[in-house]
Amino acid sequence: MSEAQPLLELRNVSTQFVQRGGMFARETRVLRAVDDVSLHVGASETLGLVGESGCGKSTLGRTVLRLIDPAAGQIKFEGRDIVPLSQRQLRPLRSRMQIIFQDPYGSLNPRMNVRATLLEAMRVHGGRRTAAEERGALLELLERVGLRPEALERYPHEFSGGQRQRIGIARALSVRPRFIVADEPVSALDLSIQAQIVNLLMDLQADLGVSYLFIAHDLKLVEHVSQRVAVMYLGRIVELMPRERLEHSLHPYTKALRSAVPEIDPVKRKLRVLLTGELPSPLNPPSGCAFHPRCAIAQRGLCDVSRPELRELAPGHFVACHLAG
Repeated sequence: MSEAQPLLELRNVSTQFVQRGGMFARETRVLRAVDDVSLHVGASETLGLVGESGCGKSTLGRTVLRLIDPAAGQIKFEGRDIVPLSQRQLRPLRSRMQIIFQDPYGSLNPRMNVRATLLEAMRVHGGRRTAAEERGALLELLERVGLRPEALERYPHEFSGGQRQRIGIARALSVRPRFIVADEPVSALDLSIQAQIVNLLMDLQADLGVSYLFIAHDLKLVEHVSQRVAVMYLGRIVELMPRERLEHSLHPYTKALRSAVPEIDPVKRKLRVLLTGELPSPLNPPSGCAFHPRCAIAQRGLCDVSRPELRELAPGHFVACHLAG
């Protein structure tokens, strides 16, 4: 892979699910959870992905890793399209692409202690090692994620939520990946623990050069950890920009997300943008721009008819809005 080539590249990726209903389940409807998404993640980069619950963020993260198969598009990892690959062909790549799950309680096997949890991944992807080599690797992992050696013999129920998430991070790191999908890795944790886990992920990136797709609904958190930010609405990317451009966001939806961030300054609080209505169902998305029913500046005959494509309005700053600019 050349230095100019991104580690991960998505081209026009869509993911859909077929839902059956009606008498005898004869009626079918297509839910487009991810709709024509194009993105890239560079080496040692964090791309933040933010949006409301139900917009398709987690589905995109799982599609990137081929835990869910896309309906269309290309997913290139290290320059190779992994969409046509069978599960057997994907297996050698699994060690370089990992995921940290949102729920530290449900993502660990309660019947396996930490030693067994970490060794399972290491033995599947790391080949044979002596007992001494395995123990050395385990202790190194625990040290990296801030856990003591005696944690090896303990089970998930004996740990706090933050400690369980550290175990999940250690499991992802056990196969030395180049890319990790961090799927809302701190949303289930107390605020005091969230900062510890976020700082750990950033330290690991600095030490190991790992790349992240960091998924969250907290825009302030995404701004803190990411070099670039992608904003998702109803399965589509509506704005993509460098982190520094967030305060100059152009899409009405991104502006609404930014205005929802708590502010101490009373002047900024007065500028809050309130969205009307609910997030539409992906089973029956609006025509034209999917955001137009909730948009204060939408124009009839344009926004409700024509779907906007991403346009580059500043260097590295792309917006899918007819009226932005």
